[in-house]
Amino acid sequence: MPNYRLTPTNETSGNTLQHPSHTEDILRFLEFLITWNGPVDDGHAIDIKQLFLMGHSCGAHMLSCILLDSSATTPSLAPSIVLLDAVKSVILSEGIFDLDLLNARFPDYLSWFIAPTFGKLDSYAAFATTSYPTRRHEYSWLLIHSTGDTLVDLVQSVQMLRHLRASNGQVILNTSFTQDHDDILSSDDFVDVVKQFIQMELQKE
Repeated sequence: MPNYRLTPTNETSGNTLQHPSHTEDILRFLEFLITWNGPVDDGHAIDIKQLFLMGHSCGAHMLSCILLDSSATTPSLAPSIVLLDAVKSVILSEGIFDLDLLNARFPDYLSWFIAPTFGKLDSYAAFATTSYPTRRHEYSWLLIHSTGDTLVDLVQSVQMLRHLRASNGQVILNTSFTQDHDDILSSDDFVDVVKQFIQMELQKE
């Protein structure tokens, strides 16, 4: 579970951090991970052909910026071929994918979240990962979104589902949950759904 730098709550001229810096941190971690020999330097710490990546909320946006082709907007988020080859499947829960749509549904997010993180713009369409082409068609995607989420509504994941299917992506959307945005992560059912998806993907070989 990598960490990443955060946009400051109280910005000053010398203390700002905006997209894509957060996602650059995640990409740097992933590139390190596939070359890491482990804590005792005894060979690869992971199977670099069996990488399952999971992102929740903002993490889902960051992963989709890396694994979909965001190069027209953020060229610094281009993953290496080795990293792209290492990924087997992707799990995105309660994802934020379209900022304009999020702003339309939750206008209060603009001042404290969207504008500080992405800048003050008339439109954030360039950052909608639902418009980015796929880098790899062979990935399997699991989208999870709770119908009880009061912070990010289901339409975000529905839009991503449509986008991935239109790009010939292998994608499942699970909406069987009723918990709120972060509470979903602490449920046994969430663990079971992720576990079953991973087992299903491993059985494909």
